[in-house]
Amino acid sequence: MTAAAARPVGPLLRSWRERRRFSQQELSELSTVSARHLSRVETGKARPTPEMLLHLAEHLDIPIRERNQLLLAGGYAPRYTDQPLGDSANAVVLDGLRGLLDAHLPYPALLLDDYWEVVDANAGVDVLLAGCAAELLEPPINVIRLSLHPDGLASRIVNRGQWAAHLHQQLRYRAECTGAARHRELVAEVANYLAELPRTPAPASPVLTLDLATDSGTLHLFSTSARLATATDATLEGLHLETFLPADARTKELLGAATA
Repeated sequence: MTAAAARPVGPLLRSWRERRRFSQQELSELSTVSARHLSRVETGKARPTPEMLLHLAEHLDIPIRERNQLLLAGGYAPRYTDQPLGDSANAVVLDGLRGLLDAHLPYPALLLDDYWEVVDANAGVDVLLAGCAAELLEPPINVIRLSLHPDGLASRIVNRGQWAAHLHQQLRYRAECTGAARHRELVAEVANYLAELPRTPAPASPVLTLDLATDSGTLHLFSTSARLATATDATLEGLHLETFLPADARTKELLGAATA
C-alpha cells in the first residue's frame, strides 16, 4: 500500500484543497457540495462516496494517478488505468503521437513523459544534440538535465539564463499540480543550475526563443507543448509533445538543410 493510500481520505482531500489554495467555502461554491459536508468529510465524520470524491477531484484538477490514490484512501477501487507505455492498450495512441513527430519534420519534436524523459523524437532533434556527452544521451534521457548540464546543451545555449528560468517555471507549475516527489527533485536540480547563472532581462521579442549555437550558425527556436486532453490512463495523461519552430528565416533555412 502506498503512503497516499494509507493516509485517511479526509486529510488527503484537505491537502489537495489547500494546495489549490481554495477555502472550504470556495470549493463548496465551485462543486455545489455544501461547506458543512466538506468539513465533515475532511474531519472524518462523514464518508464520501466514490462519485463525490471524483466530483471533487475534477474541480480540484487532481491528476488521474492521484485520483486513484484518493479513491484507495476512501476504501474504493481505482477507476483509472495506469499502464506502461509498452502496453498494447496504449499502442494506437502512441502510434498517433509518433505520426505527429514525423509530420513536424524538418523541425525538432519530442514526445516526453511526465518527468521530461524522452519517449520518442524525430530526426530533427539530432541537430540539437551535437556535442552532448554520451552519458547524457543514454536512456532514459531527461531533456531538462540535458539542456542545462554543462556537458549537455548548456554551453551552446546563448540565452541560457532565460531558458533555464523558463524550464524552472514549467517544472514548478507541474510540481504544484501533481505534488510528486520526482517533480520537486527536478525543480531543485534546475534551481541549482540557475544559481550559477547571471540574472538576465526578460526577452524583448514577443515569444521566448531557444537560441542555440551550431557550427552553421545560431538557431532561434520557439516551442509549443501539447498534452492529451482526454486521457483516462495515468501514464498517457503525463505525456506531452514538445515541438520547436523557427523564429526567423535563417533558422528555417538551416533546419531544412540539416534534415534534407
